[in-house]
Amino acid sequence: MIDKLDLNTKAQELREMLGEDANSPADVFSLINQIDGLTIVFYPLGDHISGICVRDHEVKLIALNSTMSYGRQRFTLAHEFYHLYFDKASGYNVCCKKFDSKGEDERRADQFASYFIAPYKSLRAAVKRICDQKELQLRDVIELEQYFGMSHLAMLWRLVSEGYLAKADFDIYSNGVISAARNLGYSDKLYKPAPVELQKKTYGYYLKQVVELRRKDLVSPGKIDELLLDAFRDDIVFGEDEEVGGEVID
Repeated sequence: MIDKLDLNTKAQELREMLGEDANSPADVFSLINQIDGLTIVFYPLGDHISGICVRDHEVKLIALNSTMSYGRQRFTLAHEFYHLYFDKASGYNVCCKKFDSKGEDERRADQFASYFIAPYKSLRAAVKRICDQKELQLRDVIELEQYFGMSHLAMLWRLVSEGYLAKADFDIYSNGVISAARNLGYSDKLYKPAPVELQKKTYGYYLKQVVELRRKDLVSPGKIDELLLDAFRDDIVFGEDEEVGGEVID
């Protein structure tokens, strides 16, 4: 049986440990640099896998399916945080895309991810602010998911599970989402994957180790380039996006 109170507490404690407060919307991707030894890889993982977590006494690695929407990638990263910190078994987890038909541990990780992105008290306050006593409409669901940065399906599942929406509304509120979000003045970034050219990238500990090898001059420049290319960081090897005369950052 899933202990929702325990999972919400774990999510709040991890947020605070990583430098976030217990209730505000969190920039999940910015937190990876707060986790010692973590490498994160964005890669197309097919139609059925949302993410992979590898962990033991030497390796911490999370891979995210970069063909998923930005909102779903955020949710999956939070899901993998559960495996990284609270899954007692070492080894690896391969996590499927579907929210239903999962084993209990995967459902526990999903529930944790939902609380990590939208803490219980924070969601309750947001629902009250947005619609008060009125029945939630699609525009309200979109406002909630935009505020918390949660994928549409994950937000629907959460709202149904906590009684804010009837299960019968799930399919009705699953259609026309992107156009509705645009009409409400929101960006559609949350609902789309990264551009194809950005769907293979590595960040975090692996790159820091490569930088350290270069700093200590322990391997040849050619080997450094090879390590970076293996991590899909040709932008570093070939200096992509550099402008003549330097760049101006406002």
